[in-house]
Amino acid sequence: MLRGKVKKVFPGNNTSEGFYSFYDHIIRPDANRIYIIKGGPGVGKSTFMKKIGAAMMEKGFDVELHHCSSDNDSLDGVVIPALGIALIDGTAPHVVDPRYPGAVDEIINLGIYWDKSRLTESKEEVISLSKKIARLFKSAYSHLKEAKVVHNELESYYAETVDTAAVNKLIYKMCEEIFYGVRPCFDRLPYVRRLFASANTPGGMVNYIDTILQEARKVYLINGEPGTGAHRALQVILDEGVRMGLDCEAYHCPFEPAKLELLYFPSLSVGALGLNERLSFNPGALQGLDSVEILDLNQYLDKNVCSEYEEDITEMKKRIKTSFEGAWKKLNSAKAYHDLLEGYYVPAMDFTGVNIKRENILNTILAYAGKGV
Repeated sequence: MLRGKVKKVFPGNNTSEGFYSFYDHIIRPDANRIYIIKGGPGVGKSTFMKKIGAAMMEKGFDVELHHCSSDNDSLDGVVIPALGIALIDGTAPHVVDPRYPGAVDEIINLGIYWDKSRLTESKEEVISLSKKIARLFKSAYSHLKEAKVVHNELESYYAETVDTAAVNKLIYKMCEEIFYGVRPCFDRLPYVRRLFASANTPGGMVNYIDTILQEARKVYLINGEPGTGAHRALQVILDEGVRMGLDCEAYHCPFEPAKLELLYFPSLSVGALGLNERLSFNPGALQGLDSVEILDLNQYLDKNVCSEYEEDITEMKKRIKTSFEGAWKKLNSAKAYHDLLEGYYVPAMDFTGVNIKRENILNTILAYAGKGV
């Protein structure tokens, strides 16, 4: 039996707007079963999901691993697309509650397997660490907000010097290429699934783009300074695809979540990615890729005008870099305290009970598979 493929994404992110969630896009609205896992830090939520995901991959099912932006070694969710089944961490800051209790959603409370008396003994330490973690996240978001203020100013410099008409022409040609020969479909509304392909994590910027584009046949890489039009190009491509009735995976920017970073049209096997100083990608990692087209929007900048602002631009880029590094450092400190917090929960857990529960859930999922769901 062939092992299933894995796709890795982020359902939430640490952004300039604070924690930003696309948890309602983890699985399609027509899901068959959603397991919402509750419990404190260190109770085994991520391991619970990892082991079920690994078991389903061994059974030949493709699996999506939804990573945690605050600790990308941990999971916030697992999806088995072929079965319409998801397991989701339903705790803060991404609280998830049942939408269709019993009929679709089921709560798995791992809190029933802890020794409450042991945790009560550590009450002061748990509260103190939780407050420190919250403070560090608040500080990290402040750094990202500072970066956003400077980034907006930097965008204004480049927007002033770019030949917008030439960029519009390039975007038009790109759309012509991507959707050439595509017959519009108006039988149903297209589904746009919104997630993150990269994230601000304790270890800096991390991305899983290679797993998202693993079946792509063609990829467009759009390179350009802030304000030259890369985000706008992606939005135009998405809008055109939706107008033609195509489903699309839309991955948002981990810094400015209202903007797009990556698009993938599964029916076309075509992706489009916006590159920046914090995001690089080697398309050579993709097997089966037929072609890569690199589009450089910087060619439409007025170099003479840019040179006039060179000193200001250099200083702004330095300030943005410093702000990002400050945010990542705070996220790293928050993770360190979170690890200490988990240290109070792990010894209080009955993991034998957790393992039995996990096996029961796995068997239930396999029963869905046996029924051909």
